[in-house]
Amino acid sequence: MRTAVLFSGGKDSVFAAHWAVQQGFEVVLVTVRPPDYSMMFHHPNIDATKMQAEAMGLKQVFVEVDESDWKEKLMGALKPLKAEAIVSGAVASTYQRSRLDGMAKELGIQSFAPLWHKGPELMEQMLRDFEIYVIAVSAEGLGPEFLGEPLRKLIQAKKPGVHLFLEGGEGETFVTDAPLFRKRIVIKKWKKTWDGVRGVAEIEDASFAPK
Repeated sequence: MRTAVLFSGGKDSVFAAHWAVQQGFEVVLVTVRPPDYSMMFHHPNIDATKMQAEAMGLKQVFVEVDESDWKEKLMGALKPLKAEAIVSGAVASTYQRSRLDGMAKELGIQSFAPLWHKGPELMEQMLRDFEIYVIAVSAEGLGPEFLGEPLRKLIQAKKPGVHLFLEGGEGETFVTDAPLFRKRIVIKKWKKTWDGVRGVAEIEDASFAPK
C-alpha cells in the first residue's frame, strides 16, 4: 500500500513512519511547512527533516500551507502521490485527527493514527529506542533549561499539567536516531531563543555519524 506519512521530524511522526514501514507499506514522507504556532502542524526545524529522510532512506515531499488553506494544499500534494492511506502521529488531539480523517474520507483513502490514545508504555519505548531532543517549549513550568536537551530530562521533571506526549502544544521534539535510521544525526550547534513564555531551539549545525 502506498502511504503518505505526515512527517514533522518529532517523536510522534518518526514513530508513525516506523510503524508504517513495519506494516510493509510503501512510505512517502509528507512534510508540511506551516505558519508559526500552527494549531495543526509542528513547525520548528522543518528543514532539518531532510536529514532524517536521508537517514531513513525515504522519499520526502514538502507542502507550504497556512491555517486557511492547509487542507486544499495537502490534498493537492497527496493526489499525485497516488497515496492509498495517510498516517499521522496524532495522540490525543481530536481537533487534529478529525480533520485528517475527514480529508482522507474525501480522498477515498484510509487514515491511520498508530499512537492514538497510547500511554506511558509507548513513551518508555520511544525513550528507549529513539534519541529525542526538545526543540520548543510553551507551557507554564517549562523554561529555556529544557531547550536542546534530551526529552527524558523534561519527562523526569514531571511538570504538573504537561501532557506526557506534549500533545497540548507544551513542547515539540526532534529525533536524531531511531531503529529505522541507517545513520545517526549529531547536532553540533543550537540557536536558542526565549521570550519569557515560549522558546525554540533551532539546529544551526548538524552532521551524520555511523551507527
